[in-house]
Amino acid sequence: MKKGLSFLLVTAFILLAHFSNAQNFTIGARGGISIPNLTAGGSESNPLNTGYKSRLGPDASLFGEYHLSSLFTIEAMLEFSSQGGKKTGMQAFPTPAAMAGMFPADEAPTYLYANFKSEAKLNYLLVPILAKFGWNLSSHSPIRIYFDAGPFAGFLLSAKQVTSGSSMVYLDQQGQQPVSQSPQSFDANNNIKDQLNTFNFGVSGNVGIAYHFAKSHIFIEGGGNYGFLNIQKGTANGKNNTGAGTLALGYAYTIGK
Repeated sequence: MKKGLSFLLVTAFILLAHFSNAQNFTIGARGGISIPNLTAGGSESNPLNTGYKSRLGPDASLFGEYHLSSLFTIEAMLEFSSQGGKKTGMQAFPTPAAMAGMFPADEAPTYLYANFKSEAKLNYLLVPILAKFGWNLSSHSPIRIYFDAGPFAGFLLSAKQVTSGSSMVYLDQQGQQPVSQSPQSFDANNNIKDQLNTFNFGVSGNVGIAYHFAKSHIFIEGGGNYGFLNIQKGTANGKNNTGAGTLALGYAYTIGK
């Protein structure tokens, strides 16, 4: 799998290098928001990897697009993508060693519960290679509608678990069985990159509308991406897949037309 991901990255750079010297080649940049979430995986689900909701983060990319015809292009992209998810409210956390000693030997629960905020902040470099189809509203219209789709390779740049708030600690998710004498602080910012796989692989796609000038155009597009691989290295925290919806504005300039 790593060979396949590396091949996709190398292919993207080769395409960008080749296209930059070609006619009918478009270069551009876009920026916007990512709305990611973490999806729990089947039989590997447990209280730690379930219950995530969407968070917001930045999404930005540079791209090169080679025009094969008036309807079809190939696009290679380097994309900074915010991924992850967040939880707010009563949720599970692994029983810490300091609290495990409160229970009889070998009877400490795997998880305890508390009411706090938790956010998984994951940042990836995505390298999509997209097939893009588009058409103008009429032969002389400056407005063009398009959609694109294709595979991407994902490379983990950073990963942090940020928690905040204070709460009593409970044995149960309903908060009926307290085990702490007073509220505990959950303020923490932990680097979890070493717990996650460095690579991912998946699909991405977009639908957009562009307004064309002489050799340039501006556009707005919405889309998303989804990774096929579980992000965790082990199974202690369950298994999650990551993906995001995106909304972006961009500008592009066409060479050779």
